[in-house]
Amino acid sequence: MAITGVQRAGFVQIRVQDMKAALHHYTEVLGLIEVAKGGDGRVYLKAWDEHDHHSVVLREADAPGMDRMAFKVADNDDLNDFETRLEDSGVTVTRIPDGEDEATGERRQFVIPTGHTIELYAEMEQVGNGMPLDNPEVWPDGLKGMHPSRFDHCLLYGDDLDGSVKLFTEILGLRIAEQVVTPDRKLMIGAFLTAATKPHDVAFIRSPDKDRFHHASFFVESWNDLQLCADLITKNKVKLDIGPTRHGITRGGTIYFFDPSGNRNETFCGGYIYYPDRPMLTWTEDELGRAIFYYDRQLNENFLSVTT
Repeated sequence: MAITGVQRAGFVQIRVQDMKAALHHYTEVLGLIEVAKGGDGRVYLKAWDEHDHHSVVLREADAPGMDRMAFKVADNDDLNDFETRLEDSGVTVTRIPDGEDEATGERRQFVIPTGHTIELYAEMEQVGNGMPLDNPEVWPDGLKGMHPSRFDHCLLYGDDLDGSVKLFTEILGLRIAEQVVTPDRKLMIGAFLTAATKPHDVAFIRSPDKDRFHHASFFVESWNDLQLCADLITKNKVKLDIGPTRHGITRGGTIYFFDPSGNRNETFCGGYIYYPDRPMLTWTEDELGRAIFYYDRQLNENFLSVTT
Protein backbone atom coordinates (compact mmCIF):
# COMPACT_ATOMS: atom_id res chain seq x y z
CA MET A 1 0.00 0.00 0.00
CA ALA A 2 1.40 3.38 -0.95
CA ILE A 3 1.28 5.65 2.08
CA THR A 4 0.62 9.24 1.10
CA GLY A 5 -0.82 12.17 3.00
CA VAL A 6 -0.67 11.57 6.75
CA GLN A 7 1.83 8.76 7.30
CA ARG A 8 1.75 8.19 11.05
CA ALA A 9 1.70 9.65 14.53
CA GLY A 10 4.95 11.62 14.69
CA PHE A 11 5.52 13.05 18.15
CA VAL A 12 3.81 14.24 21.30
CA GLN A 13 4.75 17.12 23.61
CA ILE A 14 3.98 16.32 27.25
CA ARG A 15 3.97 18.71 30.20
CA VAL A 16 5.85 17.53 33.30
CA GLN A 17 6.16 19.23 36.68
CA ASP A 18 9.68 18.11 37.60
CA MET A 19 12.04 17.67 34.65
CA LYS A 20 14.68 15.73 36.60
CA ALA A 21 12.15 13.17 37.82
CA ALA A 22 10.53 13.01 34.39
CA LEU A 23 13.83 12.38 32.63
CA HIS A 24 14.66 9.54 35.00
CA HIS A 25 11.26 7.99 34.29
CA TYR A 26 11.29 8.42 30.52
CA THR A 27 14.93 7.39 29.98
CA GLU A 28 15.81 4.93 32.75
CA VAL A 29 12.42 3.26 33.29
CA LEU A 30 10.52 3.62 30.02
CA GLY A 31 13.83 3.50 28.16
CA LEU A 32 13.59 6.34 25.65
CA ILE A 33 16.81 7.92 24.42
CA GLU A 34 17.54 11.57 25.18
CA VAL A 35 18.53 13.23 21.92
CA ALA A 36 18.75 16.96 22.67
CA LYS A 37 17.96 19.76 25.11
CA GLY A 38 16.52 22.92 23.61
CA GLY A 39 17.56 26.40 24.62
CA ASP A 40 14.07 26.88 26.08
CA GLY A 41 14.49 23.93 28.46
CA ARG A 42 12.47 21.38 26.49
CA VAL A 43 13.97 17.92 26.18
CA TYR A 44 13.69 15.74 23.05
CA LEU A 45 13.57 11.95 23.21
CA LYS A 46 13.08 9.02 20.85
CA ALA A 47 12.47 5.28 20.99
CA TRP A 48 15.41 3.18 19.87
CA ASP A 49 14.10 2.03 16.46
CA GLU A 50 12.93 5.45 15.32
CA HIS A 51 15.20 7.12 12.78
CA ASP A 52 13.66 10.58 13.16
CA HIS A 53 15.20 12.98 15.67
CA HIS A 54 12.45 12.72 18.28
CA SER A 55 9.00 11.37 19.06
CA VAL A 56 8.53 12.80 22.56
CA VAL A 57 9.14 16.35 23.78
CA LEU A 58 9.01 17.11 27.51
CA ARG A 59 8.22 20.64 28.74
CA GLU A 60 8.36 21.61 32.40
CA ALA A 61 5.13 23.30 33.49
CA ASP A 62 2.89 23.88 36.50
CA ALA A 63 0.36 21.21 35.46
CA PRO A 64 0.68 17.90 33.60
CA GLY A 65 -0.99 17.06 30.29
CA MET A 66 -0.41 17.19 26.56
CA ASP A 67 0.55 20.41 24.76
CA ARG A 68 0.18 18.99 21.25
CA MET A 69 0.30 15.89 19.10
CA ALA A 70 1.94 15.96 15.68
CA PHE A 71 1.52 13.80 12.59
CA LYS A 72 4.12 13.32 9.88
CA VAL A 73 2.94 13.78 6.29
CA ALA A 74 4.62 12.51 3.14
CA ASP A 75 6.10 15.75 1.82
CA ASN A 76 5.72 19.53 1.77
CA ASP A 77 3.18 19.38 -1.06
CA ASP A 78 0.91 17.38 1.24
CA LEU A 79 1.62 19.83 4.06
CA ASN A 80 0.47 22.75 1.95
CA ASP A 81 -2.50 20.82 0.58
CA PHE A 82 -3.72 19.99 4.08
CA GLU A 83 -3.34 23.63 5.09
CA THR A 84 -5.62 24.66 2.21
CA ARG A 85 -8.17 21.95 2.95
CA LEU A 86 -8.28 22.81 6.64
CA GLU A 87 -8.73 26.52 5.98
CA ASP A 88 -11.41 25.83 3.35
CA SER A 89 -13.33 23.90 6.02
CA GLY A 90 -13.15 26.85 8.43
CA VAL A 91 -10.21 25.70 10.59
CA THR A 92 -7.67 28.35 11.57
CA VAL A 93 -4.15 27.15 10.72
CA THR A 94 -0.97 28.69 12.14
CA ARG A 95 2.34 28.29 10.31
CA ILE A 96 5.21 27.38 12.65
CA PRO A 97 8.58 28.18 11.05
CA ASP A 98 11.41 25.78 10.38
CA GLY A 99 13.63 25.24 13.43
CA GLU A 100 11.26 26.34 16.21
CA ASP A 101 11.37 22.71 17.31
CA GLU A 102 14.78 21.07 17.30
CA ALA A 103 15.62 19.37 13.97
CA THR A 104 12.10 19.92 12.58
CA GLY A 105 10.94 21.70 9.45
CA GLU A 106 7.85 23.87 9.00
CA ARG A 107 4.72 22.82 10.83
CA ARG A 108 1.02 23.59 10.49
CA GLN A 109 -0.79 23.94 13.83
CA PHE A 110 -4.54 23.95 14.48
CA VAL A 111 -7.07 23.15 17.20
CA ILE A 112 -9.57 20.37 16.58
CA PRO A 113 -13.18 20.33 17.87
CA THR A 114 -12.28 18.35 21.01
CA GLY A 115 -9.92 21.21 21.93
CA HIS A 116 -6.61 19.43 21.29
CA THR A 117 -3.74 21.14 19.49
CA ILE A 118 -2.64 19.13 16.45
CA GLU A 119 0.30 19.72 14.15
CA LEU A 120 1.40 18.44 10.76
CA TYR A 121 4.99 18.38 9.52
CA ALA A 122 6.89 16.79 6.64
CA GLU A 123 10.55 17.15 7.53
CA MET A 124 12.62 16.07 10.52
CA GLU A 125 16.32 15.33 10.74
CA GLN A 126 17.07 11.61 10.81
CA VAL A 127 19.56 10.53 13.46
CA GLY A 128 19.28 6.76 13.00
CA ASN A 129 18.55 3.87 15.32
CA GLY A 130 22.05 3.12 16.57
CA MET A 131 22.82 0.61 13.85
CA PRO A 132 24.26 0.88 10.32
CA LEU A 133 21.98 0.86 7.30
CA ASP A 134 24.19 -1.82 5.70
CA ASN A 135 24.19 -5.27 7.29
CA PRO A 136 22.63 -4.18 10.62
CA GLU A 137 22.08 -6.25 13.73
CA VAL A 138 18.52 -6.71 15.00
CA TRP A 139 18.92 -4.33 17.96
CA PRO A 140 21.63 -1.98 19.21
CA ASP A 141 23.67 -2.29 22.38
CA GLY A 142 22.97 -0.20 25.45
CA LEU A 143 19.16 -0.31 25.57
CA LYS A 144 17.64 0.63 28.93
CA GLY A 145 14.43 -0.03 30.80
CA MET A 146 11.36 -1.10 28.84
CA HIS A 147 13.10 -0.05 25.57
CA PRO A 148 10.04 0.37 23.31
CA SER A 149 10.81 0.43 19.61
CA ARG A 150 8.51 3.37 18.73
CA PHE A 151 5.95 5.92 19.87
CA ASP A 152 2.69 4.34 18.77
CA HIS A 153 -0.41 6.48 19.49
CA CYS A 154 -2.29 8.76 21.87
CA LEU A 155 -5.76 8.46 23.37
CA LEU A 156 -7.49 11.83 23.75
CA TYR A 157 -10.71 12.77 25.57
CA GLY A 158 -13.01 15.61 24.51
CA ASP A 159 -16.57 16.76 24.01
CA ASP A 160 -17.03 17.15 20.25
CA LEU A 161 -16.01 13.65 19.25
CA ASP A 162 -18.03 13.80 16.03
CA GLY A 163 -16.32 17.00 14.90
CA SER A 164 -12.81 15.69 15.51
CA VAL A 165 -13.52 12.35 13.83
CA LYS A 166 -14.97 14.18 10.82
CA LEU A 167 -11.87 16.38 10.56
CA PHE A 168 -9.49 13.42 10.78
CA THR A 169 -11.40 11.28 8.29
CA GLU A 170 -12.72 13.78 5.75
CA ILE A 171 -9.81 16.25 5.70
CA LEU A 172 -6.74 14.37 6.93
CA GLY A 173 -7.70 11.04 5.40
CA LEU A 174 -7.42 8.73 8.41
CA ARG A 175 -9.80 5.78 8.63
CA ILE A 176 -11.86 4.42 11.52
CA ALA A 177 -10.53 0.96 12.34
CA GLU A 178 -12.87 0.46 15.32
CA GLN A 179 -15.62 2.40 17.05
CA VAL A 180 -17.63 2.21 20.25
CA VAL A 181 -21.32 3.15 20.08
CA THR A 182 -24.35 3.23 22.37
CA PRO A 183 -26.49 0.06 22.29
CA ASP A 184 -28.97 1.76 19.93
CA ARG A 185 -25.99 2.71 17.69
CA LYS A 186 -27.13 6.34 17.53
CA LEU A 187 -24.14 7.89 19.33
CA MET A 188 -20.43 7.26 18.86
CA ILE A 189 -18.58 7.03 22.18
CA GLY A 190 -15.10 6.24 20.91
CA ALA A 191 -13.17 6.11 17.64
CA PHE A 192 -9.83 4.46 16.84
CA LEU A 193 -8.26 6.07 13.77
CA THR A 194 -5.40 4.81 11.63
CA ALA A 195 -3.24 6.54 9.05
CA ALA A 196 -1.62 3.44 7.60
CA THR A 197 -1.34 -0.18 8.83
CA LYS A 198 -1.51 0.09 12.63
CA PRO A 199 -4.80 -0.52 14.49
CA HIS A 200 -4.67 3.16 15.50
CA ASP A 201 -2.45 6.25 15.42
CA VAL A 202 -4.86 8.30 17.51
CA ALA A 203 -8.05 7.49 19.40
CA PHE A 204 -10.79 9.64 20.87
CA ILE A 205 -13.28 9.09 23.68
CA ARG A 206 -16.30 11.34 24.16
CA SER A 207 -16.16 13.19 27.49
CA PRO A 208 -17.63 16.43 28.89
CA ASP A 209 -14.40 18.46 28.94
CA LYS A 210 -12.21 19.66 26.11
CA ASP A 211 -8.51 18.96 25.62
CA ARG A 212 -7.97 16.05 28.00
CA PHE A 213 -5.01 13.68 27.65
CA HIS A 214 -5.51 10.02 28.53
CA HIS A 215 -2.23 8.41 27.51
CA ALA A 216 0.72 8.17 25.17
CA SER A 217 1.54 4.64 24.03
CA PHE A 218 4.84 3.01 23.14
CA PHE A 219 5.27 -0.22 21.21
CA VAL A 220 7.17 -3.23 22.57
CA GLU A 221 7.74 -6.43 20.66
CA SER A 222 5.97 -9.17 22.62
CA TRP A 223 3.99 -10.28 25.65
CA ASN A 224 7.31 -11.20 27.29
CA ASP A 225 8.32 -7.55 26.94
CA LEU A 226 5.13 -6.54 28.77
CA GLN A 227 6.17 -8.82 31.62
CA LEU A 228 9.51 -7.00 31.72
CA CYS A 229 7.59 -3.69 31.81
CA ALA A 230 5.61 -4.96 34.81
CA ASP A 231 8.79 -6.02 36.59
CA LEU A 232 10.35 -2.61 36.02
CA ILE A 233 7.22 -0.83 37.24
CA THR A 234 7.45 -2.67 40.56
CA LYS A 235 11.25 -2.46 40.78
CA ASN A 236 11.15 1.33 40.30
CA LYS A 237 8.01 1.89 42.42
CA VAL A 238 6.15 3.40 39.46
CA LYS A 239 2.43 3.93 39.97
CA LEU A 240 0.60 1.14 38.13
CA ASP A 241 -2.81 1.76 36.56
CA ILE A 242 -3.74 -1.68 35.18
CA GLY A 243 -2.21 -4.70 33.49
CA PRO A 244 -0.57 -6.56 31.99
CA THR A 245 -3.75 -7.50 30.19
CA ARG A 246 -5.23 -7.48 26.69
CA HIS A 247 -7.59 -5.22 24.79
CA GLY A 248 -10.53 -6.50 22.79
CA ILE A 249 -10.28 -3.32 20.73
CA THR A 250 -7.07 -3.64 18.62
CA ARG A 251 -6.34 -7.09 20.22
CA GLY A 252 -3.16 -5.61 21.64
CA GLY A 253 -1.42 -6.53 24.87
CA THR A 254 -1.13 -3.63 27.30
CA ILE A 255 0.06 -2.27 30.60
CA TYR A 256 -0.73 1.24 31.88
CA PHE A 257 1.26 3.26 34.40
CA PHE A 258 1.96 6.88 35.34
CA ASP A 259 4.95 9.19 35.04
CA PRO A 260 5.91 11.20 38.17
CA SER A 261 3.62 14.09 37.12
CA GLY A 262 0.57 11.85 36.70
CA ASN A 263 0.58 11.52 32.91
CA ARG A 264 -0.48 8.03 31.88
CA ASN A 265 1.86 5.93 29.74
CA GLU A 266 1.10 2.66 27.99
CA THR A 267 3.35 -0.02 26.59
CA PHE A 268 1.54 -1.95 23.88
CA CYS A 269 2.30 -5.07 21.86
CA GLY A 270 0.62 -7.03 19.11
CA GLY A 271 -2.54 -5.84 17.42
CA TYR A 272 -3.55 -6.58 13.85
CA ILE A 273 -2.36 -5.14 10.54
CA TYR A 274 -4.87 -2.70 9.07
CA TYR A 275 -5.48 -2.38 5.32
CA PRO A 276 -7.91 0.08 3.69
CA ASP A 277 -10.30 -2.69 2.64
CA ARG A 278 -10.60 -4.01 6.19
CA PRO A 279 -14.17 -3.54 7.53
CA MET A 280 -14.65 -1.23 10.50
CA LEU A 281 -15.23 -3.09 13.77
CA THR A 282 -17.99 -1.89 16.10
CA TRP A 283 -18.28 -2.41 19.86
CA THR A 284 -21.47 -1.57 21.74
CA GLU A 285 -21.35 0.21 25.10
CA ASP A 286 -22.77 -2.80 26.94
CA GLU A 287 -19.64 -4.74 25.90
CA LEU A 288 -17.23 -1.93 26.77
CA GLY A 289 -15.63 -3.89 29.62
CA ARG A 290 -14.59 -6.68 27.27
CA ALA A 291 -13.62 -4.17 24.59
CA ILE A 292 -11.13 -2.37 26.84
CA PHE A 293 -10.01 -5.18 29.15
CA TYR A 294 -10.65 -8.46 27.37
CA TYR A 295 -9.66 -10.72 30.28
CA ASP A 296 -11.33 -8.91 33.19
CA ARG A 297 -14.41 -8.02 31.08
CA GLN A 298 -15.20 -5.13 33.39
CA LEU A 299 -14.36 -1.46 33.46
CA ASN A 300 -11.76 0.11 35.70
CA GLU A 301 -13.17 3.43 36.92
CA ASN A 302 -9.72 4.90 37.47
CA PHE A 303 -8.80 4.09 33.86
CA LEU A 304 -11.93 5.78 32.55
CA SER A 305 -11.87 8.90 34.69
CA VAL A 306 -8.23 9.92 35.26
CA THR A 307 -6.87 12.26 32.57
CA THR A 308 -4.45 15.19 32.52
